[in-house]
This record gives sequence, C-alpha cells and structure tokens, in this order.
Amino acid sequence: MASKEKSSKGTTRIYSEKDRGIFSRYFVITILLGLLAIAILGSAFKIGIKEKKEWLKVSDGLKRPDLLVNPTRGNIYSDDDRIMATSAPKYYMYIDFKAEGFALDSFQNGKYNSVDSLAWYLSKKLKNRTQAGYKAHLLKGLKAKKRQYPVYEGRVSYADLKEIRTFPFLRFHRNRSGFYTKEMMQRQKPFGMLASRTIGDIYNEIDSGGATRGKNGLELQYDSLLRGMPGLNSVQRVGGRWTNIVEIEPTNGLDIRSTIDINIQDLVEKALTDKLKEIDADAGTAVVMEVKTGEIKAITNMERVGSGRYAETINHAIADEIEPGSTFKVAAMMVAIEDGVVEPATPVDVGNGIYMYANRRMTDHNSHHGGYGMISAEKSIWYSSNIGVAKIILKGYERDPKKFVEGLHRIGMDADLHIEIPGAGKPKLRRPGDRYWSKTSLPWMSFGYEVQIPPIQMLTFFNAIANDGKMVRPMFVKDIMKNEKVVKHFEPEVVIPGICSERTLKIIQQMLYNVVNYKDPTPVHRDGTGKPACSDVITIAGKTGTAQIAHGGVYRTSGHNVSFCGYFPYEDPLYTCIVVISRPRVGLPSGGLMCGVVVKEIAEKIYANCTVFDMKKVPDDSLKAPYPDIKNGDYVALKNVMEDLKIKAEETAKVNAKYVVANGNDKGIALKEIPLIENLVPNVAGMGAKDAVFALENCGLRVTLSGKGHVVSQSVKNGSRVVPGQTVILTLKE
Repeated sequence: MASKEKSSKGTTRIYSEKDRGIFSRYFVITILLGLLAIAILGSAFKIGIKEKKEWLKVSDGLKRPDLLVNPTRGNIYSDDDRIMATSAPKYYMYIDFKAEGFALDSFQNGKYNSVDSLAWYLSKKLKNRTQAGYKAHLLKGLKAKKRQYPVYEGRVSYADLKEIRTFPFLRFHRNRSGFYTKEMMQRQKPFGMLASRTIGDIYNEIDSGGATRGKNGLELQYDSLLRGMPGLNSVQRVGGRWTNIVEIEPTNGLDIRSTIDINIQDLVEKALTDKLKEIDADAGTAVVMEVKTGEIKAITNMERVGSGRYAETINHAIADEIEPGSTFKVAAMMVAIEDGVVEPATPVDVGNGIYMYANRRMTDHNSHHGGYGMISAEKSIWYSSNIGVAKIILKGYERDPKKFVEGLHRIGMDADLHIEIPGAGKPKLRRPGDRYWSKTSLPWMSFGYEVQIPPIQMLTFFNAIANDGKMVRPMFVKDIMKNEKVVKHFEPEVVIPGICSERTLKIIQQMLYNVVNYKDPTPVHRDGTGKPACSDVITIAGKTGTAQIAHGGVYRTSGHNVSFCGYFPYEDPLYTCIVVISRPRVGLPSGGLMCGVVVKEIAEKIYANCTVFDMKKVPDDSLKAPYPDIKNGDYVALKNVMEDLKIKAEETAKVNAKYVVANGNDKGIALKEIPLIENLVPNVAGMGAKDAVFALENCGLRVTLSGKGHVVSQSVKNGSRVVPGQTVILTLKE
C-alpha cells in the first residue's frame, strides 16, 4: 500500500514538471508574438504616419494617372428598328518630334524603320500623297520640331489605325516614335440625308467629360440620354508590367426609337425633290403625320445647294415662322361658323375680284378674269376667295376684332405644342392694341397675312380636323430603350380635346373635301383650287395656299410661298400631310399645281404600300391554269411533290420507268413514262436541267447547257445510238 502511494506521488511530480515546461514555452511564444505585434504596429505607424509622403511617392511611381473610358453614344432608330444614326470612332494621327526618346537615327537612317519605308507604306495605304510626297511631309515636321504634327489630314477608322500601327517606325512605342492619336466620334447615318435635320448632328470632338454632345435635332433634345457616362481606367504596374485596370465601367447611352417610317420618308423626299427640280424652287418642306397618334412618319426639308441640287440644311418645317396664306382661311371660317357669324350657304358678293378696304387693295386670284361675283360662304373656301373670307370676318368682328383673335386661340392656332426639336418656331397672332395692329390687320389676317405660323403648327391644326376635332401633339420619339428593351414609352398627348363643335367640324370637313373633289356642273367649270390633288386611287381633302413673301415690308418682289395641307383617305383619315414650297421660278405660283400634286403622289404611294389583299377573296382570273406547270423528269420526285401539293395524278398506265412526261388537264396531271432503251439517246425534252443532265450522263454522254428553265431542244436526236463521250447541247427556256 505504501509503495502505491509513493508511486502516485512520483507520477504527480512528473506531470507537474511537464506542465511547467509547457507553460514556459507558451510564455516565451506569447512574449515573442507580443513583441512581433508591437514591431508590426510600430512599422505601420512609421509607414502610415511618419513615412506616409515617401511611400505615396513610391505608389505614384507604380500607377499612371487615371484615364476616362469613353461611353458609346446611343443609337437612333426608325419606327421599325432600322438604324438612322450610330457612332463610330475616328482618329487623327500625329507625331511628336520632340518626344523624349524619339529615335532620330532610326527615323533618318534606319534600314527597316526609316522615313523612306514609312512613306512608302503611308502612300500605299492612304493614297493622298506619293511616297516622295509623304517623305517630304514628314521631314518638314521633323525640321520644324513640331509636337503635334499631323501624319494625315483626314481621319481613319479603328481598323485602319490598327494596321497603321504596324508600319515601319510607327510600330515603336510612343516615346520612341512620338506617334499618338486623337479620338473623335463620327455619327454615321446609314440612310444618308433621310430626315437628317430632324435626327440631328453631334459635335465630333469628345469633351473633357469623355462624351460627345448633340448639336441639333433629336441628338440635342435627347443628348443627356444618348451620351452616356464615362468610366475610369487606371494603368498600374503589376509584376513588373503596366496593366490596364477598369475601376469604373462606362455607362453607354440609351437608344431612341423615333416615329420616322423609312419607306414613307423615302417616297416623301423623292416626291418633293422631283417637284423642286421641276419648278426650280429655292426650298421645300413636306411632313406626314399619323392622324390618331400625332406620330411624324416623314419630314423632309430640302434647299437648293447648287444648280439642280438639293439637300437638307435647315429644318424649315419646324423653325420657319411664315405667313401661311390661304390655308389659314380654314381657321378663320371655323371661328366664324362656330360663333354663328355665317352659314355655308350664306351669300357673299366678291364682285369682280377687286375690293378696296381702308385705302388698301385686296384681290382674288382670278381678278383678271372678272372675279366670282355672288358666291356662297362655302365656295369662298372652295375657290379660295380672299375677298369672300375677308368680308365674312369683317361682318362678324369688325367692331370687336379681339373676339376673332380669341377664337383663333380657342381652336389652337397658337397652341404650345412643345415640339421636341430644339429651335422650333412659335406661332404669332396679332392682337388689337399690339404695336403693329392696324385697321387692315383683321381682314388680312383672315386669309393668312400678318400672322406667322410654322408649317408643323398648320399641319397639327389640319390633323385635328381629320381626327374629329382632337388636337394631338406632334411626336418624333416613341420609345427610349436600353439593351433593346423599352425603358420608357411615350403615349399620344392631347393638346385640345375638341377644337370646335361637331357640327362645325362636319361643315369644315365637307369644305375641305370640295376644295379637292368638287366638279362644277355648269359651263364655267369653277372646280375647287385643290383639283390637282384629286386622285382616282384615294380620296384626299385639304386646302391650298399661296402667299407673297415680304422683304423689308414689301411683298411684290420677293417671290411666293405655295402650300397644300390635307389628309387622306377622307372617309377614314390615316395621315395628314403638308407641303410648302418657297420661291418657285418656273410656272405661276400655285398651291394646287405645285404642292397639291406632291401630296397626291405621296398619298397614292403610301396607299399602294399599305394595301394588302386577301388572296382568298380575289376572284379567279379567267386565264388561270387549273394546275401549275410541271416539268418532265424523275417519277418518284415528281410524285412526292404532287402528293405534298395535293395534286391528283392521272396515270395512263402502270408507271415503271424512272422518268415520266407530265401533261395537265382539268382532271389532274397525266403521267406517261419515258422509255429508256440501252445504247439509245433518251428524249429529255420538257425536263429540268438536273434530270436531263443526269439522264444523258448516265448513258455516257457529255452535256452543255444553254439558257434556263426546261429543255426545249437537244442537239443529238433522241433514239439515235449513243457514242460514249459525245457532247449533247441542251437549249433551255422558261
């Protein structure tokens, strides 16, 4: 028992000694870790506080200044998603002849990287100078020690730039070659000048913020959405090499889907340009608007830029504030009918076409033919009588002209349309008490003088007439998109729910119909002034306009603006169209003959493009064949096709041959086998090229084809003996 107690005490003593050894080692380790932590903290303090400036300098040496990453400007699309404007980078190329490491010896005397080699490559690629010309050009820059010497005066694409960077000497890095570039953003328009002024332009230079800026048109209006936001790119030294690190990704610009219909835009531009050339006019504008939505489907503004040449320069449809002339009579008549001043059948005496008021002479366009005499109020619109409309307005408003101006305001002639295109003109109506109001202002306003109305405003007014009185704002953009997904959709916006009463509207609509379609049954044949716009294809309603252009207060020497504004089809209006032509030189100025015919052409072509026939309802042609024309040929293939088309086969006998003759009749297609006799040339007449060649070559003959379609003759008569290798010429016709 004593020995066991002794043993137990010895064991306890051993464990105690081991514990002390372990604790001692832990203590030493703890002390060492503590000292290490103190050392680390001390070093951190020294580096982060005491030596901060020195280490920041070292860090700057391992990192180059941050660079902006340019965003991609958004695209502008047509209403069917065809690109109308997109961006492509272009580059100016320069050499810094004072670069720190410029390899002067290599440039002047190098075997493979000299100015001679570089000049040869540049002349071959750019083709604007000879090799000698490029050498002289580059040496001139070297001699002048230019820091920004242009290698090429034009701009090159990114693909061309990549190739040019491989040229002799330019393949060196920038410090040795001095070669560097300046990026520009070029806006490309795949459809050329179509709606170019409405789409707009951009400034090509990338601004200090790393983005492009819109200059005009939709490019300017939606610039903040299109331009995007630049990113940030740093160049850091990692593992002994400079590495690009994108710190902030660029945000590309949003896309815009416009309301422009490329097909309508194309035909509108051609119709207008052809007429401008024909009458040698200074300028012209044409706009097509969708009645229910207000979407602008086409807008073109052509101006003479040379003899017989026209191009878009100014957005006349939006910006011009012009005296509209007789198209304004519709607004005057609407106000008068709405106020109860006149009825369509009210007689108006316009006399011999000359009327003096306040010592000022007023004339109708037919005054040289003796005038219209006594006519109805509605005919003063049909015949576009200045005197007729002026007398109606004087009768109702001579004592209270302010009421007439208020009526024009009520029907939306000066409504704020909030046009999306920057630089839009504003309608201007004179009012009693204004500086330029005179006694003659009221009657002359009634037929479109002493007022300024942009064409887009007049179009919107006529569109309201077509739209059962509802005036909608002209729309140029329907969607904002990101990654092909719509993020904002624009709905039609109503400006005035009803410009007049339903009764007045019906009267005005009938007047506009008769301006174009009225045919005078009497021998005098006084048809409406818009008769040239009358179409046998689609019913058009509208109003002509002719106005002298004032210059320095004088009307007689500055030419005319002629116009036509109308809608179609009259029964269920889809589109409203205005055409304005300025200063025609060939022919007498006429809104009907010069602009009405353009609207007619536009309407007919739109109708032709939009018309879809249900072929099931189209009556059969008397010459219609009961079955399609079928070529002779391979029996199995022909049988399969006939089964797919559900064409009945009338086999004259059991067909065992490879080839058959097909003859159509009222009961179906009769098939008769073509016998193939060994060593005899087969009859391939009526076969397609494939079957005929196979049949003949299978007999050991060679084949030459002439024409296309089915075989009508073969040079070697069928039934003759085969001569292996002999050539057979087959003549084919459709």
